[in-house]
Amino acid sequence: MRRLQALPDAPRYLLEDMVEDVLERLAFLRVAAGRALVVGDVHGQLAAALAAGGWSVARADPAPVGDEIGLDEEHPYPAAGFDLIASLGTLDTVNDLPGALVHIRQALASGGLMIASIMGAGSLPLLRQAMLAADGDRPAPRLHPAVDVRSGGQLLQRAGFADPVVDGRGLDVSFRSLAGLVGDVRAMGLGNVLADPGPCVTRAGLARARAAFAEAGVEGRTVERLEILTLSGWRK
Repeated sequence: MRRLQALPDAPRYLLEDMVEDVLERLAFLRVAAGRALVVGDVHGQLAAALAAGGWSVARADPAPVGDEIGLDEEHPYPAAGFDLIASLGTLDTVNDLPGALVHIRQALASGGLMIASIMGAGSLPLLRQAMLAADGDRPAPRLHPAVDVRSGGQLLQRAGFADPVVDGRGLDVSFRSLAGLVGDVRAMGLGNVLADPGPCVTRAGLARARAAFAEAGVEGRTVERLEILTLSGWRK
């Protein structure tokens, strides 16, 4: 994903939508600038916007580059006392999501805010249908499990956040082919991260998947949906 995102024509609409959403939430809540930790901000857009607004910003990522902090989200954070922790598209791939949320809460200062954007359970319905068509009577795990709004709220309560809020929104994207969708999925780091992802798709299976995806479209274009789930909460 890092390599593909470095290309000039890389798809960035998902991350750009997440960045815009975080900034809108901060403006609506009128959160005073302080110390911020930004996780998964691949191109530094959110960090730059926060810094321009007076925030002291640190960047972290599970696969760090440059001046970013290396971060294992399933273990205690290397620093604490942040007034804001914003996570963009990384928490849906950790093995221990409840534990990761606990560690985020512990890394916040008293009164600090977490905003985490992840892919929701309603994402990529047409790709799921295409993969079912490809696998036939023996479906394989092609996409890793995702969280819905209800379970997101339960996770925030379990992690001890105050005033937890969970909401989802859809992002519709039009594609001319299944290959175009799969290319965007890979370039944005949304691919299957399961330890056992299942067998490779056969040539005949790929043909069935392409046909199923095309049949779901109109006039040569198929609209796929990405559901973005945003979890937010405060540390008392």
